[in-house]
Amino acid sequence: MAPATPPLDTPGERELVTGEAVALDVKPASYILRAGGAAIDWLLSILVMLAAALLLVSTGAGLDSALQRVLLVLILVFGTVILPMTVELATRGRSLGKLAVGARIVRDDGGAIGFRHSFIRALVGVLEIYMTVGGTAALAGLLNARSKRLGDLLAGTYSQLERIPRVAPQRYALPPHLLGWAATADVGKLPDRLSRRISQYVRQASGLTPAARAGLSGELAHEASAFVSPLPPVDAETFLLAVSVLRHDRDAQALRLENDRLARLEPVLSGLPHDFPDR
Repeated sequence: MAPATPPLDTPGERELVTGEAVALDVKPASYILRAGGAAIDWLLSILVMLAAALLLVSTGAGLDSALQRVLLVLILVFGTVILPMTVELATRGRSLGKLAVGARIVRDDGGAIGFRHSFIRALVGVLEIYMTVGGTAALAGLLNARSKRLGDLLAGTYSQLERIPRVAPQRYALPPHLLGWAATADVGKLPDRLSRRISQYVRQASGLTPAARAGLSGELAHEASAFVSPLPPVDAETFLLAVSVLRHDRDAQALRLENDRLARLEPVLSGLPHDFPDR
């Protein structure tokens, strides 16, 4: 028995459903990328605090010891809480480390973070990043599907990967022996879900096992056959390729004709009425 193959359009961890019931294809930053970005931000904040402390030591020799201790505490608070919070707010979820790995901190619903989110993340970061040298954050990230640390869990945020490689669109041609069939074939408009599944199968078929490829192509061809007349005498995979190419070409042609009609109507729609003065 061939192993069961999950549907190609099954929602995964990359799918985010917004409050308006719109599904977005997003990708959280991986554990390694988050660790690298956090290490850069941590090193930057340490350097800022060391520079401020050295400046205090070199210029504050005449200050009272109690005042020096207060200033050192302020430097620690600035470097561990105020600085990362301000940077995230000013850059809308970015920082030097996140710029380096191509990530951005966003809310769980995909929106931009605010003061509350940045403050909670920075405050909890004192414990999980600075006091435990990143150990608590690393453990929490390993146990979470989106590599969230404790600050993200409490603030309702996560790190979204924005540096995604551009995918070149693939163009498929109709098999030569089906050109005669395509000239007279009636291929109706497919349901959106079925059309999306066929398109995904055509793109991903080469990566499937032979058993899964045969089973899935047969299932999709059976569903699509209700919208095609006459049916070509070909195997299921070639049939799906022909249906996908034919629907794409005809939809593109319909769109070009609609644009041409709108272009011809443009002077009438934007022009002045007959004999109306152009002031």
